[in-house]
Order: sequence, then C-alpha cells, then structure tokens
Amino acid sequence: MSSVSEVKEGKGVLKCFICYSTAKMAQSVKWLRQFEKNFKIPFFVEISLMPNSAPIGIFDSGIGGLTLAHAITELMPQENIIYFGDTAHLPYGDKSATAIQAYSVKICNLLLEKNCKLILIACNSASAAAYDLVKAYVGTKAKVVNVIDPVIAYLDQNWENKTLGLIGTKQTVNSGIYANKAEALGKNIQVKSLATPLLAPMIEEGFFSNSISEHIIKEYLAQPTLQGIDGLILGCTHYPLIKAQIDAYYKGSISVIDTSIIVAEEIKRILTSEDMLHSGKESSRQFYVSDYTDSFEKSTQIFFGEAIKLTQYPIWD
Repeated sequence: MSSVSEVKEGKGVLKCFICYSTAKMAQSVKWLRQFEKNFKIPFFVEISLMPNSAPIGIFDSGIGGLTLAHAITELMPQENIIYFGDTAHLPYGDKSATAIQAYSVKICNLLLEKNCKLILIACNSASAAAYDLVKAYVGTKAKVVNVIDPVIAYLDQNWENKTLGLIGTKQTVNSGIYANKAEALGKNIQVKSLATPLLAPMIEEGFFSNSISEHIIKEYLAQPTLQGIDGLILGCTHYPLIKAQIDAYYKGSISVIDTSIIVAEEIKRILTSEDMLHSGKESSRQFYVSDYTDSFEKSTQIFFGEAIKLTQYPIWD
C-alpha cells in the first residue's frame, strides 16, 4: 500500500510516494531526503499523463551509452530521444556508490524537467549502485529501466545450466549484482566476473580496432577467471564497440552477448505493453553533456553511428 507524505521545509513542500510495505523503498526515501538536504535537489510528484510523443531519457557517465541510444533508435526510429552524458565525472566505474547515486538523482531531475516518459540508466555502474534510489525518486512520473535486469531476464530464458563470463568496470564487478541475480533465478547459471578498468577509457580515447586495443583485450580475456565459460556478457555500454575484436579472440567458440540489443528490446516491450509507443513519423534527438570537448563530439559518430551535435548543459553549476 502506498501513501503520500508531505514535509514542509521553508517555502517548499516535499511530497514523496512511500511504499511502507517495502523496507527497501523506505530506505531509498531516507536516502532521497538526505540527498535533498545535501545537494539542494527539489522533490515534486505532480502527476501528469505523458503523451506518447514524450521523449525517452537516457543517461550514462560519458558517451558510451550512445551505443544504447543507437540500438533504441534502430529498433524504434519514431521515438524522441534525450541523452545526457555526465562527461564531467566519467568514468563512474571507479567512483563510490554514494557519488554515483548523487550524480544519478541530479541527472534524473533534469530528465524529468524535460518530461521524459521513460528513463534508461544506460550505465552498468549506475544501474548497480543507484537503480533503487532513482526508481524511488522518479516515482510515478516516468518508467525507469536499468541495463542489468533485462539481461538477467534474457539469461533466465536462454542460459540454464550454463557458465557465463562477464567483463565490466570495478564498480559493476565488485557489486556482484550480475552473479547474485543470476543465482537467484535458480537455473544453475554461474557468472564469473572480471573487472576490466582499462577498456572504457581506452574506447573513450578512440583506441580500439587497432593493435593497442587488441593486446589489452587479449590480456583480459586470457585471465583464469574467464576460462571454461559458455558465453561472455559485455557488462559495459562501451564494449559493443570492441565486440568484433572479442569475437575474433574466441573464433566462434563461445557466444558474446551484446546487451545493448537486449535492453532496447525490453524498452520496446515496456512501451508497447503500457501503450506508450510514439506513432508519429518524425522524431527529434537531443544530446547533452556536462563537460564539452571536441574529442567527445568526434567520438560520438563512432558510438552512435552517425554525426551528432553535443550541447553542454551546466547541470553542475
């Protein structure tokens, strides 16, 4: 059962939907109140029915999440997109969970101001550290999707009694979230995780599809942790860009799982089931970053598949 609590502070009124029957949700609300105090983030729950033409909001620690934005636009070209890359704080993979939570809530506030009907946390580190908090903060104003749960659902349907490897950031791997969720399925699915912290910055700097990236990739994939696996999960939104090199290393002996396609298909399923698909023929795409450099804009074509214009948004000013 849910109820509405109102807390008056000065001129403002904090309204939060709190699910008292769920201890985790109550804890999340406690976090939100502390964040409001520390980071001066306003809370509001004026509920309005979003039109189907409302945009899908996507955020990541940098521009790696553009691989997901590209997958979504390929699958649903009629959908409007607003993308925010927190380039001022990348990478999230070596940040504390508390810092990632603070960044995520602030960005979600921006996406809510942009009237997004669905918010995708297009970052494995933020999905692991901040999903419950973000979901509590957003409440009923928009759907919230992370990049982990759709993959777990895919494993549930396709990988019973199999052993999978996973490569990702330190934050994602250390959280143990993939292994724990896979074990909870009760399908005898084992996930062996390896932190690969050099890959995301290497890709951000444009070092892939060359001898440098090939050497680093081989060093990681040859680690004992990843031996004896039936498939490999690409646990970072950057990694689809090096999938060809990973495939070449394994020479078809195992399946390399591109999670961007899985997540895009889940978003389409949600929008379809909730009757939220945009039926218009024209769409708009806006791309924001918290810190702009020419190198970021040049790299966007690699991630998104076409040239796009980045706009710096002073979210941290």
